Amino acid sequence: MIEQLDIIQQLYPEITSEKYHSYLLEMIPHNYKQLAIFEHGICIGLTGFWSGIKLWSGKYIEIDNFIVHSDYRRKGIGKIMTDYISDLAEQTDCNLVVLDAFTGNFKAHRFYYNQGYAPRGFHFVKTINKEGLT
Repeated sequence: MIEQLDIIQQLYPEITSEKYHSYLLEMIPHNYKQLAIFEHGICIGLTGFWSGIKLWSGKYIEIDNFIVHSDYRRKGIGKIMTDYISDLAEQTDCNLVVLDAFTGNFKAHRFYYNQGYAPRGFHFVKTINKEGLT
């Protein structure tokens, strides 16, 4: 996973190798996985995902950090990844696939709407440590 720092930096330009590695060390034991798509040895699409269970939803998969390499956008890479996650959710008896998208990321909103996602609520955030944010 650490080898994919370049594509992660397309979403988070300021993240360092050390920070990404330390985050992975904490996330992986908590059921974090990644789906990556490669072309000619280059990672052109990457998303992390988690599975869990909540009282309101039952079992779910959460998409985290969905990235398509800037040179490969609008070529179906994102659809391949969302289809894979949806199939995995169905195979593992999940009720939902969930994700967060920043409120101003209208291109992402349009993409997710086209993939069958719809907003169901608000994800409220209270910042405690601004320096810890990527």
